[in-house]
Amino acid sequence: MKIIKNKKPITLGGVLLQIALIIIAFIQLYPFIWLLLFSFKSNGEIFGSNVVGLPNEFLWENYQKAFTNGKVGLYFFNSALVTVVTIAISSLVAAMASYGIVRMKWKLSRFTLILFLMGLMIPIHAALLPLFMFFSKIKQLNSYWSLILPYVGFAIPMAIYVFSGFLKDIPKEMEESALLDGCSIYNSFFRIILPLIKPAIATVAIFTFLSSWNELMFAVTFISKEKFRTLTVGIQQMVGQYTTSWGPIGAGLVIATIPTLLIYCLLSNQVQKSLITGAVKG
Repeated sequence: MKIIKNKKPITLGGVLLQIALIIIAFIQLYPFIWLLLFSFKSNGEIFGSNVVGLPNEFLWENYQKAFTNGKVGLYFFNSALVTVVTIAISSLVAAMASYGIVRMKWKLSRFTLILFLMGLMIPIHAALLPLFMFFSKIKQLNSYWSLILPYVGFAIPMAIYVFSGFLKDIPKEMEESALLDGCSIYNSFFRIILPLIKPAIATVAIFTFLSSWNELMFAVTFISKEKFRTLTVGIQQMVGQYTTSWGPIGAGLVIATIPTLLIYCLLSNQVQKSLITGAVKG
């Protein structure tokens, strides 16, 4: 005997909603589609009448020029190294700090949390000159650490804000039972808390990735040697003084955009879980 499932009736409102969502999705994706087509064109097509349409000939050598002449491969490696180290350090430090603030009872825990969150109000430009002078004195300009340390510093306040809100919704009985069984605080954190806050870690990782991967101000100010340049600065340097091949620049921008799309696709489910958890429990 076949079981007939009741299907929802198709209504005019539902059809209009689907059409509206498709239009919004196309508007969101169109800039990337345009950039992708842009990367295969020559200067004649870009500045001619074929700005929006398909290229007359797909110039794959634009990507080859981006890697050879533009050294996008080197800049991509530098950006990836700086971003991965920044995410790892800021996520671990912020998670441990949030655990100490939320879970452990001490007098200045509230004040410490407020002190960390005040970092959200400090603009990057206000710290530019002091950081430049500091790194100049300790001779750390033109190094990976001159980018990693500021990125970590500006990522920690947002990470603590996310972690602390998420930790408040986790029942304390789980840790208390583990401590009664002889589990230390460190084992409780690494074996119980960290697996439970994976959605929050994914959220922090995406925000930290976007801020570090796309950052330009610190990278331009603190880095002048080519071997330490990140992707944003490297693509900017591809603009010539008299003539510029815009196709390879478009190829470099496509290469810089792909990791962002991949990171979001891999971690989007975890981010949705963290948002749903906060909405249900909060």
